[in-house]
Amino acid sequence: MFRDFISIFSTDDPLGAMGERFTRMLAMTGEMALAAGRIYFEGAAPPDERKRLYAQDIQVNKLEREIRKLIVAHLSIRKRPADVPYCLYLLSLVKDVERLGDYAKNLSELIDIGGGRPPEDANVAELRTIRDHVEQVFRDAPDIVTNGDRERALKLIPEGRQYNKRCDELMKRVGQSPYDARTAVALALGARYYKRFGGHLLNVLSSVVMPVHKLDFFDEDAIPRE
Repeated sequence: MFRDFISIFSTDDPLGAMGERFTRMLAMTGEMALAAGRIYFEGAAPPDERKRLYAQDIQVNKLEREIRKLIVAHLSIRKRPADVPYCLYLLSLVKDVERLGDYAKNLSELIDIGGGRPPEDANVAELRTIRDHVEQVFRDAPDIVTNGDRERALKLIPEGRQYNKRCDELMKRVGQSPYDARTAVALALGARYYKRFGGHLLNVLSSVVMPVHKLDFFDEDAIPRE
């Protein structure tokens, strides 16, 4: 069924309009996450960059509402039962993508807690490695979803799980390190937000390989064969 779902990204009917908006949402939240990462790791928030990030979040929220409205109208007017699963896919996925925008905002605001650039130590080096992975998934995700690239999704999902575990371990190490309170909070929350980025991106990638009733879960035994 997912092969049919992927076709909505290349059709001109209302489903195509939903797919186009979803792709825009995903790309925009990727831009937001990259901007938030720069603010967080550089310890500075140029007013224009933060203002642009907040404006993008408003656009992401608007796109989510537009997609929901299109789904309700499509199911109410066209009454095509075959389209219901695809609409359910999108209803689930747009919420994940909307949350990505929220966490980008949250990450950018941590400099108000930490008070500047994070210290250069092993914990921050690990967080930078996690950041690099998450930002690469943000770059790859729109193409993977739009083209239904199962091979890349199947590669990234287990990797993402491992990076999420690294976030958990990093938060523990930060809590056991002799940081001052502001630094500890900023680092622990930074690790937490990158874990949430990773978790919601995994949910999005799961849509490429899992049936609609198992979105957000990755069970190799449940993956439909091609």
